[in-house]
Amino acid sequence: MGYNIAIDGPAGAGKSTIAKLVAKELGYIYVDTGAMYRGMAIYFLQQKIGGEEKEKIAEASRNANVSIAYEDGAQQIYLNGENVTAKLREEAVGNMASVSSAVPEVRGQLLVLQRNLAQKENVVMDGRDIGTNILPHADTKIYLTASVETRAKRRFLELEQKGVMCNMEDIAKDIEERDYRDMHRDIAPLRQAEDAIYVDSSNMTIEEVVKEILSHCKGR
Repeated sequence: MGYNIAIDGPAGAGKSTIAKLVAKELGYIYVDTGAMYRGMAIYFLQQKIGGEEKEKIAEASRNANVSIAYEDGAQQIYLNGENVTAKLREEAVGNMASVSSAVPEVRGQLLVLQRNLAQKENVVMDGRDIGTNILPHADTKIYLTASVETRAKRRFLELEQKGVMCNMEDIAKDIEERDYRDMHRDIAPLRQAEDAIYVDSSNMTIEEVVKEILSHCKGR
């Protein structure tokens, strides 16, 4: 049984960035569960399925084989044999993932893969319901968040650096809507686990957040 660190929190809180650095510091495997959902979301978009078409999403999920590979220490997401890692951060993919992740068939398919990884390896896993649902017995649980304003600004700068034209208000509205969806979905909604440590990164540097999380890991 591996040592498991679960990092949950809303979209744009910096979970992936922090989880990767924590995993690197500890020599653990980083598992980005959100990337798995995004990988499946790409398939639904390819099939021209709308976010409101839950039955079609459930049916199509049976034909979407999402797998993980580690190349040069970096996680790669494959969809039906094709490496789709470069497409994962697209806005449309993120929005579809937020909607489709509430569909039981989608969650069930990815749950098995995630738990199997955690059982065999020392992992840092981030997502929306890791500590509450995927790995309820994780050794260390973190709930990482930041204000909507902070998260919108981070996303704006990220897109700006990529040369993507965007509007700060639209990004903030998108984040608020995604938060509401994630927190109010019927299956495994986003919430802080009772035994999770609350970390608000709004006024913290990346290094400070990593140090804070490492201080809660046994043997550190």
